Amino acid sequence: QVQLAESGGGLVQAGGSLRLSCAASGSIFRLNPMGWYRQVPGKQRELVATISSIGSTNYANSVKGRFIISRDNAKNTVYLQMNSLKPEDTAVYYCNGRAGSIVYWGQGTQVTVSS
Repeated sequence: QVQLAESGGGLVQAGGSLRLSCAASGSIFRLNPMGWYRQVPGKQRELVATISSIGSTNYANSVKGRFIISRDNAKNTVYLQMNSLKPEDTAVYYCNGRAGSIVYWGQGTQVTVSS
């Protein structure tokens, strides 16, 4: 059983930056891929970025060039560096990790970008 805990959310002005962290209770080495998703009220949860166990990354078009996902297997942590934030990035951000057919989710962290 792996538990994921997000941190680093908050309120930031448009154009600012935040770094989200996702700390796992166990080893993340076997979680492949890991990712960040986000959700706003009334809408489906959407993919933001994923990273494989060997570091291959994938981004939603809306965040390409602005967000960077990374993972530190030694620290059992995944990060999401968010730059040039826009009001439309406002959402609850969730960390996700897959181990075979099992998918783990964190409880989410709120990111609010003011205009």
